[in-house]
Amino acid sequence: MSIVRIKDKTFKVSIPEKEILRCVKAVADQINHDMAGKNPLLLAVLNGSFIFASDLMRMITIPCEISFVKLASYQGTTSTGKIKEVIGINEDLTNRTVIIVEDIIETGLTMKRMIETLGTRNPASVHICTLLLKPEKLQVPLNIEYTAIKIPNDFIVGYGLDYDQQGRNLRDIYTLVDDSYSINIK
Repeated sequence: MSIVRIKDKTFKVSIPEKEILRCVKAVADQINHDMAGKNPLLLAVLNGSFIFASDLMRMITIPCEISFVKLASYQGTTSTGKIKEVIGINEDLTNRTVIIVEDIIETGLTMKRMIETLGTRNPASVHICTLLLKPEKLQVPLNIEYTAIKIPNDFIVGYGLDYDQQGRNLRDIYTLVDDSYSINIK
């Protein structure tokens, strides 16, 4: 499907699954190289990063662990600007190498909050890994070491990302298009 309708919005394929997986593999290869000899803890941010985190972890060949945290800042297609920690971190992070795995970084405010929260738990180091980055929307300086794909400031769904909890199951990434372009596919 190159065009899908989710609720009241129309989306068109912008990044096919094959390209996504190629980029995830490149990030995994970089992590394998940079983290050789370490046992990093991948800290995946739910809900959006679960597919990316799963594919990434299966492509990482060094010893590693995974855990999940849930932060919320979205409602519909816009960020509320209010970030709430919904599910906390249960692991002891003292002297651990932590890699935050995020689906998308836009303003960077969620990631900044996440790094501040982790810093109180004395990790040896904290690294940022994101599937998608919107560089033109970034509002805070972040050291994003692992970026799979840089995208323009468009609203997207698929590969774990949603529009009002719908569309996460799409294999490709879709970009919101003008509704005059609409074809209702069910």
